[in-house]
Parts: sequence; C-alpha cells; structure tokens
Amino acid sequence: MAQRPSTTKGFKRTATLLGDRIRKVGESRGFAVSRVLTHWAEIVGYETAAICRPVEVSYGRGGFGATLSILTTGAQAPMLEMQKEQIRARVNAVYGYNAIARVRITQTAKTGFAEGQATFLHAPDATDKRKPDPALQARARDATTEISNNDLRQALERLGQNVLTNAKE
Repeated sequence: MAQRPSTTKGFKRTATLLGDRIRKVGESRGFAVSRVLTHWAEIVGYETAAICRPVEVSYGRGGFGATLSILTTGAQAPMLEMQKEQIRARVNAVYGYNAIARVRITQTAKTGFAEGQATFLHAPDATDKRKPDPALQARARDATTEISNNDLRQALERLGQNVLTNAKE
C-alpha cells in the first residue's frame, strides 16, 4: 500500500498545538468544557456577549451545581440580571446536563485590575463606513471659514458634516 504524501508540509493546526494549554487554563478556572470560553458569543448571543464575559465556574462544598461568574460593567448589570435564567439554560445546553445551578454577576469599571478590566470584544462595529459626501464637506467648510481658532473650526466643521448628513436621511 502506497503512503499518501503529506499535504501539511510539516505544519500543524493551531488548535492541536494550543488545545492542551487552553484546556488547562479553562480547567484552572473551573470550566470543564472550554467551549463556553471560546464560543461565548454563539452561546449567549452576540448582544449579550457584547456586554459581558464569563470569568469562572466555582463548585460548592456539596457539589450540587456550580456557579458561573459573569463580568460586566455596572450599567449593564440590571439587564443581565433579567437574563440570568436564559444564560444558565444556554450554558447548560452546551454542557449537556444541568451543570450550572446559579449565575453570579460581577461588576467592574472599564479600567481596573488585570482581571477586572471590562473589554468585551464581541460588540458589533456600529460606526458608519460610508464616505462623506464631498458637497456636504464643502458646505460645512464654507460655513466655518471665518473662525480663526483652528481646533474650534475643525470641530464645528465635523459637527456641520454630521448635521447635514443626518438631515439628508
């Protein structure tokens, strides 16, 4: 039987190289299934993932169900509080059994300790990617030509472009 030539040319997939390390980090934080960490946005939904992230799973002394800790900013905590049961049900669906009994919400500011920094990378990009209309730019520039302060003139020009763009729609 002829041996099939390798198509990878000696390279390995990143998932095979990092799989053990990801599993060890996940287990150190109580995540038996690392999929909860790596696919958080797909599990809870992109809107929810944009405002929170899982931090750890802790098990009580009795061993009857675990507690999932979720990190969010203070302003988003009341909204997550109302979604706790849906989050718990979705995470348990990933585990395949009722592994998570409680969901605990932890609040933090956008800056703080290394673990407490709330940067949720799953937020959709809401910026408008359209190019500004050159006619509107010229109109805003003409309206601000008499202003001598350069910073003020540029700020008012941007404001004028935004107002003219939104008035058109």
